[in-house]
Amino acid sequence: MATEYERKRLENIRRNDEMLAALNVRAKASNLAAAIKRPREESKSFKKKKTTSKPETPVVIRQSLRTRGLNPDSGGLPDPILENLRRRAAPPREKLPRKKSRRQLAPPKQYASPIPKQSDRQLAPLPFDAAYGGDGSHEDFVQTMLGIARKPNENGEIGAVKVCKDDNDNDDTPLSHRRCNTRSSSRLSVKKEKPISSSDGYVKKEAFDSDSRVKPEKIEFESGFDAGPLSLKPENVARVVPGRIFVVKFLPCENVNMVAAGDKLGNVGFWNLDYCEDGNKDENGIYLFQPHTAPVSSLVFQQHNISKVFSSSYDGLIRLMDVENSVFDLVYTSDEPIFSLSQRPNDEQSLYFCEGYGMLNAWDLRAGKSMFQWDFNKHRINSIDFNPRDPHVMATSSTDGTACIWDLRSMGAEKPNTLRTVSHRRAVHSAYFSPSGLSLATTSNDNYVGVTSGPNFEETSMIYHDNSTNRWISSFRGVWGWDDSYIFVGNWSKGIDVISPKLKRTVKELRDPLQRAIPCRLHCHPLNVGMLAGSTAGGQVYVWTTK
Repeated sequence: MATEYERKRLENIRRNDEMLAALNVRAKASNLAAAIKRPREESKSFKKKKTTSKPETPVVIRQSLRTRGLNPDSGGLPDPILENLRRRAAPPREKLPRKKSRRQLAPPKQYASPIPKQSDRQLAPLPFDAAYGGDGSHEDFVQTMLGIARKPNENGEIGAVKVCKDDNDNDDTPLSHRRCNTRSSSRLSVKKEKPISSSDGYVKKEAFDSDSRVKPEKIEFESGFDAGPLSLKPENVARVVPGRIFVVKFLPCENVNMVAAGDKLGNVGFWNLDYCEDGNKDENGIYLFQPHTAPVSSLVFQQHNISKVFSSSYDGLIRLMDVENSVFDLVYTSDEPIFSLSQRPNDEQSLYFCEGYGMLNAWDLRAGKSMFQWDFNKHRINSIDFNPRDPHVMATSSTDGTACIWDLRSMGAEKPNTLRTVSHRRAVHSAYFSPSGLSLATTSNDNYVGVTSGPNFEETSMIYHDNSTNRWISSFRGVWGWDDSYIFVGNWSKGIDVISPKLKRTVKELRDPLQRAIPCRLHCHPLNVGMLAGSTAGGQVYVWTTK
């Protein structure tokens, strides 16, 4: 039996159906549903036909060569550490001058036209006409150099540089010509004494046995050179090269005052200070050559023929300027830069130079090959100097903060041992022996000038000096004077400090209004006492002379 609620529900449904039938809603809804369903079916059938019409392609999964078991097609990037280890493990090989690199075989652009065509295994010498870049002609320079080289000295030797012998040296080995002048040399007095404690608190070590290399002795200068009379004249100031000077040297000759300078651009300039005295006031006596394409690191005059000058550069070349033949010959070529170059006293057939970082090479000029190669460390060697008293003793300075003294007679081993090592806290830019050979002066970026002396170089004292420089100025290098009394080094006040190793402090400063730039690199005339040359970052050279 239906309830009242059920009857009402059924009545409402019947009434609604009658209303929908009167409005014909159901027929319209069915027509609308049929119209919507038809395009959907057509689109599905079209897509199905389109996809099935394409041919099926296999799916390729990407895999690496390692997962497929194949060798890689490249060796990868070079590992500098492994290459360095291989280089150290490999035995030293001789540098064959016949094999040249592509970079060195291509001549500089400015010299490409005058140089004749050359094969891949030959590098033609650079003639003076191609290398000359100064004003006027270089004929006067050639005639001057040839006149000096062909003039016989007091011993009747032609082309020889004057040398002298130490009064305290009993053997027949002459000293280097760099520190000699018989007219005004300093007198030395030798006094033997036992090592005692000094007044400044430094305890001197006991000397070696009687069979040691140098006998214990104390050097006192009775009349050292007085740096006070040095002065600067206007005619002794000139711009010799266009770039920053890396090295400056006096010509080792008493009769002609000439300065040679090498700059950052590869130029080598010669300045004849006596040129104006001949009445040629219109000329400046400066002769500019460009034998290199990178900074010139060293200049070495051949010991018995000053018309031949060796020059080394960061471009990896060592050239020999032969004035007689008017050409820059190629002596050595390397892919590494040459940072320093030197020649042992009384050994004109050998060259010692730093190739790359830490590699010292001894080159035989007569045989054209390397005699020895020593891999000291992985830091560049900034200077090489030989003891004028004992040519077998050599000193080197390095950017690793050390200056080492070596004995060439005991350096045949792969890892030679040093006789003495002077340690600084920062890079050492120079290490030079004194004129007597009994002291060594080191200049470092730690703002100290070290003086190592004693019978066997066992005493080291540090003298404070501001040696800090920037990238635009060459590093300071302290050089000895004409005896062991003074060390000259430039300063930031556009002057030259005079340091006394005995007093262990700066005792004087050379300043003049004409010197308008910082003198970075210095050199004392090896034969004429009282001539001091200072060079700047602007290519200027200032020559101080006695009043």
